[in-house]
Amino acid sequence: MPLPYRHLTSVLLRRDGDLFLFDCGEGTQVSLKRLNLKWKKINAIFISHTHADHVTGLPGIMMLSSQVDRTEPLYIYGPPKIAEYVESSRRVLDMYINYPVIVKEITAPCIVHEGEDFYIRAFPLQHTKTCIGYTLEEMNRPGEFNQERAEELKIPRGPLWGKLQKGESVQNVDGVLVKPEDVMGKERSGRKFSFVTDTQYIPTIAPEVRGSNLLICEGMFADDCEEQAKEKKHMTSRQAATIARDSESLRMAMIHYSPRYTDRDLDVLLQQAREVYPNAELTHDRMIFDIPYID
Repeated sequence: MPLPYRHLTSVLLRRDGDLFLFDCGEGTQVSLKRLNLKWKKINAIFISHTHADHVTGLPGIMMLSSQVDRTEPLYIYGPPKIAEYVESSRRVLDMYINYPVIVKEITAPCIVHEGEDFYIRAFPLQHTKTCIGYTLEEMNRPGEFNQERAEELKIPRGPLWGKLQKGESVQNVDGVLVKPEDVMGKERSGRKFSFVTDTQYIPTIAPEVRGSNLLICEGMFADDCEEQAKEKKHMTSRQAATIARDSESLRMAMIHYSPRYTDRDLDVLLQQAREVYPNAELTHDRMIFDIPYID
């Protein structure tokens, strides 16, 4: 439930010029405005499931986006009934929407959204109703271009350098064929972001989020509430840490705490998680993470 000092679940991922929103709990627009983020440029919203605390911010986001000259479509992805929720909200609230809204109900696992050098994949979780986790994964990047080597091979600066960096072979000033691998270093890895919330612990999650640069994962309960977590199909912070450890994620930050824990009580969740995964962190409203390349 929303608390005076803690909003409901929502994560905004900014990648170059793209903005992707994962879940949209009540009050999401408040945090976006306080951060002065260009929320009007949100490309797509990915809903984990249709419990109220994860979707009730959608109508406000949709209506606010109509107050600007937006022409690009807004994509909304989610499990069954998300289309019904969006359509009924538009009808009952008599929304003025002046841009395309494209709602796609998905069945995980599947790739739900793609760009030129990345994709977003959905995978199944286990909750009290159909629930989905998401990963955004970038393709590998080309290796670094060795300018000294290119000059040694008599490749003049200019368009030919660009072709080599794009993976094309060229001829040098002597007519000798030069291949990209002659001047390019090894491929460099892309980044991976994962979003997991509202699920009981299942061993299939770790392979889905393997190698995440940042894993955002629910850590709702402490150890003494493990039975309650199992009954409500949620996770303890220790189980979230187990996923981070088993997936070899570089960083894991927990969200979606039970309202029984005030901010002063959250240290117990962190301590128990760090017994399994030392890099565990707690999130708080409007917290910002950088996700750097590792090479």
